[in-house]
Amino acid sequence: MSAAPAESIIALDDVRKVYRTGAVDVEALRGVTLRIERGEYVAVVGPSGSGKSTLMHILGCLDVATGGTYRLAGEDVSDMDEVDLADVRNRQIGFVFQQFHLLPSLSAQRNVELPLVYAGVSRDERRERARAALRRVGLADRVDHRPGELSGGQQQRVAVARALVTEPALILADEPTGNLDSSSTADILGLFDELCAAGRTIVLITHEHEVAERARRTIRVLDGLVQTASVGAA
Repeated sequence: MSAAPAESIIALDDVRKVYRTGAVDVEALRGVTLRIERGEYVAVVGPSGSGKSTLMHILGCLDVATGGTYRLAGEDVSDMDEVDLADVRNRQIGFVFQQFHLLPSLSAQRNVELPLVYAGVSRDERRERARAALRRVGLADRVDHRPGELSGGQQQRVAVARALVTEPALILADEPTGNLDSSSTADILGLFDELCAAGRTIVLITHEHEVAERARRTIRVLDGLVQTASVGAA
């Protein structure tokens, strides 16, 4: 008897999102059905107002759909309340943002430890896992440095380490190179390539064509719908 297929990391079915502005309903997503499998590296692109940011917020459990269903790593998050969504975010998703969102008063290690603090992990284990994550992103010699003592590219590497430290099902990167110069952008994209090769699932939201080309698949959002899902870099 053959084994059942693995559950998609992301499974959206007819997902809709409507915002009410005064007496007017604005349909940001108009029935999105999408699958992203374990180990994929996907770029989501689209112009301003396309629904790309709304889709990102739903994928990241930062917002909930008006209709349809969303399963994240097999878990239906469609009707969860804020407390349950916060728990899912901490367990299942590692975020990397354009703004690094590092606490300036804390060392790189302490910044990376933060998701584990919220998860109730012991102090010794937090330290060990944070240092391992920083080694993974090439910052073993910067664990005690504060953000102000690091370059922009190094700060984003700390943010990637923080995203990795909980061993999440999904790395969700929202314009992660938007504040970086070309050299640091190349470093971060190279790191994402390595993470993908190691089996990580990465969803990258970007408006930069050159950045999107690094992904293995590109999903284009337009007028609240997924228009294309093309194969990217090999």
